[in-house]
Parts: sequence; structure tokens; C-alpha cells
Amino acid sequence: MQRRAASAALAGAAMLLAACGGGGGGGGGGGIGIGLPPPTADTGRGSVVTNPPEQASKLTADQFRSLLEADASGRALLQVTGTPKCGIETRYLEYRTIGGKNEATNATAAVMVPSGADVACNGARPVVLYAHGTTAARNFNMAKWTEAGQPAAGEGLLVAAMFAAQGYLVVAPNYAGYDKSTLPYHPYLNGDQQGKDMVDALTAARKTFSGINVTDAGSLLITGYSQGGYVAMAAHREMQATGKAVTASAPLSAPSAIGLLADYTFQGWPALGSTLFVPLLSASWQQQFGDVYGSTSDIYESQYAAGIDTLLPSLTPITTLFANGKLPQLALFPAGATPGPVSPDLSIFYGANNLIRQSYLTQAASDIQANPCPGNALPPTAASLSTTSPLDCRPAVGFRKAARANDLRNWLPTRPVLMCGGANDPTVNFLSTRATAGYFRARGMPAAALTVVDLEDNATTDAYSAARAGFAQAKSTLAQNSPGSDADKARAVTLAYHGTLAPPFCLASARGFFQGVLAAGG
Repeated sequence: MQRRAASAALAGAAMLLAACGGGGGGGGGGGIGIGLPPPTADTGRGSVVTNPPEQASKLTADQFRSLLEADASGRALLQVTGTPKCGIETRYLEYRTIGGKNEATNATAAVMVPSGADVACNGARPVVLYAHGTTAARNFNMAKWTEAGQPAAGEGLLVAAMFAAQGYLVVAPNYAGYDKSTLPYHPYLNGDQQGKDMVDALTAARKTFSGINVTDAGSLLITGYSQGGYVAMAAHREMQATGKAVTASAPLSAPSAIGLLADYTFQGWPALGSTLFVPLLSASWQQQFGDVYGSTSDIYESQYAAGIDTLLPSLTPITTLFANGKLPQLALFPAGATPGPVSPDLSIFYGANNLIRQSYLTQAASDIQANPCPGNALPPTAASLSTTSPLDCRPAVGFRKAARANDLRNWLPTRPVLMCGGANDPTVNFLSTRATAGYFRARGMPAAALTVVDLEDNATTDAYSAARAGFAQAKSTLAQNSPGSDADKARAVTLAYHGTLAPPFCLASARGFFQGVLAAGG
């Protein structure tokens, strides 16, 4: 790995995590790359395509530290993650899983193995099962995080520094529909499939540990950011339902209350990145249920409808898709739409060359009025954010039905959970976290088992105060260094909030939480 690769990864760091993430060419596509297996071969869910998984990269702790120290971005990251204790060997795993219709497919993952003389890097190590954020890039591959230009470089670097370099084994799936997966779509926020995909990656990875001199301590810590926060929670739910051991989980900035977020979108509170998220959702949920639309033109304006169901993920960079008119960058709804934005600052999502038809917006908004879900009230109330039956509703519109079915306010964790985000997040509304945590509490989850960290809550003094202070400083520094008026500086913070500013501090909170659980014998 050369210095320019690390610098490129740092420069793009968490921008690839969630909001409008991804893009880039190369990679992707292709089959599993093996012949027909012998009759006795293990070819079911969680089986390994190649064992041992190939080595993708290997760095000593000193090499990794030197690369991070080479520029200002790396030095800033080191302030959050701490100096690397361990070297990192990254393995590239291919495994078998299922798609959104229970069809057999393959997927890939990174396995990051700590090494070195420090006691933290040897012997039996705890496993972090990490779920990545939304990306439009079909060739996204966490195992190639050391490669300049790889869409996963920024997120992979952050995860490597936060966990692998501190002595955790990391298993980080790329998900079905990405990299070498033969699935022609991605089951985006399909809770059942994404939970199973994570379990299958972990199952396969554990089958390879003995062949790569890895000892699993048996502790399983599940985390992820943005889409990955949702996927981490879905994986915890799946493992609990099937009797598999989980030590703790930390779903971060998670759209776990996806029914709430969908209803808010149709009522005038869209998210930054909605013109990417909605097509991913409709394509995924159409594969899952078959009734989200009769044709794509039911939802989308004619200039986008043809091919939008197969557009994402793509080998074409998202910026090029915007430039070529395949998607609008911001205009989700038409100018003058009814209902309109709930506040003037959201008017940027209403304009010319919009994505979603007024007729569909009318249909969805009318369904919300006729068939409201008690947990999705807008404006929110204390009761709506803490009801034991948030999904006690019967939507008629296919998109809302799918959102309700994939909402994660339908189970109760029995192991410790930390949720983290920022109250001013423009991409994943923090009310998703508040509503999910409120549901868990209303169902009787003990206070000691559920921790919620709002990075904006500087009035609270606790184990996460340093993360909040660091986040506040990062926002202030970005504003000070951004050119233009006060409004321009505020806009820079808004654009960077979800994808760049919050992730390191939520991940640092997750690591501290995991350390506490492990120290307590969890």
C-alpha cells in the first residue's frame, strides 16, 4: 500500500458511508468463479467458496501508523481511534447466501485479522461483525480498503483503524448485489435478507479461521453505520431468533424505524440523499413483495422510470448518474407539490426535473391519512415515540406496506444495545433512533441494557462525553475552514454531517461500549 492510497482513502473517508455514497468504475460483476461442486460439497447458506480466503493486504502496526500520520486527515483520525496497536492482515472471503426472494446467491466480505507483539493482537480475539453504509457503487469491496479509488476505501480505513488495529477480528460483508455477487439487485433495507446475509458471512468466516491461524474468543459484537446500523440491528434480531450468541450490538445512525422515515418523506420531511434511497428501496421491496408498483412509471416521472429498477447499484459513479440525468440530485418531488415541505429549508427537495410523480405522492399521503401508523405521527409526540404498538396499522400503498414489514420496531433485544446518532442529522432523522429506543423501553427493555448517545447532547456527562466534545469540535473546525458566508459554512456542516462528521465519533462510542460490556464479563 502506497502513501497516496492512504491519503486518497482518508480524503474521501466517511463520505462513502451513507448519504449519496459510492460511485466509481471497475470491479463488480462476474460469476462465482468455480466449477460444479462435488455432490458432498457444502453449498448452502454460510458455506465458503474458497478456503482459505485470499490475502488482500498486510500492514504492520508501524506501517499503518506512518500512513495515517502522513497527512492532516490521518492525524485527525488518529486522535479519535488512538495509535494502532496491531498490524492488519485483510482476507477476501466469498460465501454463499440468499437474495430478497430467498434465491441462492453469493456475496463477499473482508476479514481483518490483527497481528503483532502487543498482547491485544494475539491469542483469542473478540469478533466485530461490521455492516457498511449505503453506496451506489456496484464494485464496493471492504477487502480492498487499501486501494486508492476503491469505493470502500474510506469506510474500510475507518473500521480498520477503529477496530482491527486495536485487536478486534473484523468480519465486514459487502452484501448480496455488490462486488462479485451474481444477484442482479441489492436487497436494500430488506430486514430479513440483510440479517441472514450477515449471519451467513459470519458463519463462513468462522469456517476459515483455523486455516488462517485465527482464534475466535467467542465474543460477538455487531455494529454498523447508517444502512449498516439497520443491518446490524437486523443481524442481532436474526441471531437472537435463531439461538445464536450475541455479546452486544451498536446500530449507529440507523434507519431502523423505516416506516416512520417513509411516512415522514411523503408528508414533507425528505432526507438528504432521498433520490438515491427511494430507488434502492423500491427496487429491493418490489423483489421482496412484488406489489410496490405495477410499473415503475406508477411512482417515477417518465424521464427516470425506464430502467430505474435496475439502475442501482451501478458501476457508473453516482455523480455521473446525476450529470447524465439518470437521477436528480435533490428534487424528489415537484415544485409546488402537495403536501409540501414541513419547513422552508426542506424546499431544496422540491423542484424541476423531480423524481416522484405528484400522483404517487398524493396516493401515499392519502394512505397515511386513511391508514395511519401510531408510531409515525408527524409532528411526533412522546406517546408516538414510545408506543408498544407502533406498527398497528394496515397501509394500502405498496411502498408503505413494505416499509411497515421491514421496520425493526417488532422485536426486543435480550443483549445490551447502544444506539448513536446526531439530533440534527439531515440524512437519517434521529427520530428513527428515538422511536426505536422508545419502543424497546416501552416493551420493558432494562435501562441498563439500552444506551442512546445523541452527539448533540452536550448537557449530559457520561462515558460518551469525549465523543460528543470531539464531534462538536469537528463541526466547529469544518465551519471555520469553509469559505463563504455564515450560511455557506452552515451548509458545509449539513452536507458533511452524516457521512463525514458523525461516523468516527459514533464508532468510537461503539468501541467504548463494547469494551465496557466485555470488561463486565458480557
